[in-house]
Amino acid sequence: MTRNLFYRAANIVQLSRFTLLAGSRLLCTQTQAEPPTVRQQNNGIRRIILNNPKKRNALSLSMLESLRSNILADIESDDLRVIVISAKGPVFSSGHDLKELTSAQGRDYHTKVFQACSEVMTLIQDIPVPVIAMVNGVATAAGCQLVASCDIAVVTEKSTFATPGVNVGLFCSTPAVAIGRAVPKKVAMEMLFTGSPISAQDALRHGLVSKVVPEERLEEETLAIARRVCQASRPVVALGKATFHRQMAQGWDAAYATASRVMVDNLALRDGQEGIRAFIEKRKPVWTNKAEKANDE
Repeated sequence: MTRNLFYRAANIVQLSRFTLLAGSRLLCTQTQAEPPTVRQQNNGIRRIILNNPKKRNALSLSMLESLRSNILADIESDDLRVIVISAKGPVFSSGHDLKELTSAQGRDYHTKVFQACSEVMTLIQDIPVPVIAMVNGVATAAGCQLVASCDIAVVTEKSTFATPGVNVGLFCSTPAVAIGRAVPKKVAMEMLFTGSPISAQDALRHGLVSKVVPEERLEEETLAIARRVCQASRPVVALGKATFHRQMAQGWDAAYATASRVMVDNLALRDGQEGIRAFIEKRKPVWTNKAEKANDE
């Protein structure tokens, strides 16, 4: 009798330990935070998904750092040809997390946030592969800045774009850098001074986005562009992208001088000569996708 009671007590203790351990594991799984961004890559196309829909994909410091990390990962790999940035939920991005911008956070923290944001936006233009924004919903403030910073933007008919910072006492000065270079001055100023949103069609008309498509065709249309980019030579695309941004900041004569030098440099690439030979021989080019000189053969 005493022995049976002892075994029962031991079993109860063991069961309690098991239950406590299982509960701890479950609690840990439930409370584990999801990453701010998710990175996927297949056939040369890297997809980066803003992954905080509960906070309207706000560009918090952690979101910006995650975005920067996912952009830069293996950026020089020949396997990476194009990046597509999209978002989970009905809001592409609502801009900065205003809770991070209260006086309680302090000037140093604020400086860190805006430096990180500026670095990400500049990085998008500086990296050697094209970046495409795939937008299905609202993009405001720094979220609109992100769209304007991308090389290409494909959006749905229901998408809207705004710089509403003025209405909460924080003028969208950093978004204005990218937006002011994407749309005419007076369009940018109206967006900045009123905070009023513009439709996808107006964004297309003014040059903020590249293409407006039905929601059900957004992914198909975006990936079609991405796959087309993948068909070109990586170093040729990289050279072209870098040159485009460089000459846009120059005067007319300097821009032509820069572009002319780069055309000659392009011809010196092995892939540059391969493309010309393939055209003459009426065949598809076979790219090396390496920045090798033709005379290195």
